[in-house]
Amino acid sequence: MRSDRLLALTDGVIAVIITIMVLELKPPEGTDPAALAHLGLVFLSYFLSFVYVAIYWNNHHHFFHLAPQVDGAVLWANFGLLFWLSLIPFATAWAGEHPFAPLPTALYGASLFMTALAWYTMQTVIIREQGPESPLRAALGRDLKGKASPFLYFAGIGMAFVSPVVSYLIYAGVALMWLIPDRRVSRASAPETGSVQPAPRL
Repeated sequence: MRSDRLLALTDGVIAVIITIMVLELKPPEGTDPAALAHLGLVFLSYFLSFVYVAIYWNNHHHFFHLAPQVDGAVLWANFGLLFWLSLIPFATAWAGEHPFAPLPTALYGASLFMTALAWYTMQTVIIREQGPESPLRAALGRDLKGKASPFLYFAGIGMAFVSPVVSYLIYAGVALMWLIPDRRVSRASAPETGSVQPAPRL
C-alpha cells in the first residue's frame, strides 16, 4: 500500500504530542521573578522536546519520500515509533517540574533512547522490505549519527545520577547533531523532481 495514510496518521499524532506539551506550560503561581525563573526551566525542557519532535517529523517526512510503498511490518514499526514519541510529553512534564533531579532526568533520557531505538527499528524494517537495492540504505550510508545517538542517550541516562546538568548537555548535543534534516536522505529523495539519487556515504 502507499505510505500516504501512514504519513497522515503520523502528522496527526505529532500535532497532538506538541499540543499536549504546550498545555503543560502553566502560568507561574507567583508574580515575582523567582516564580518566572522556575517557569523558565520548564520552558527549556519544553523547548528541547519540541526540537526533538520536530527533528523526528522532518526526518520522517524525508524517509518516506524514499519509501512510497509500505507493508504491514512498516506500519507496525511506525506505530512503535509513535508510541515512544507519545511518551515524551510525560517525561518532559516531569523533568520540567523537577529540574536536574536524577530520576526525572534519567527518565527523560530513557524516552529519547527508546524513541531512537524505535526509529532504528522502523528504518531497518523499511530497508528489509525494500530489498537489496533499497534506496534508503543507499542514502543512509554508514549512518554514523543514527548509530551513535542511542549510545549518547544511554550515557546521558547514566550521568543523570552523577551530574544531571551533563545529561542535559548530552541530550542537547544530540539534538544539535540532528537539527538540520538528514541531508543524505533529503538529497536522495529529491521530491521536487521525483528522482532518487544515491547520496554520498559518510
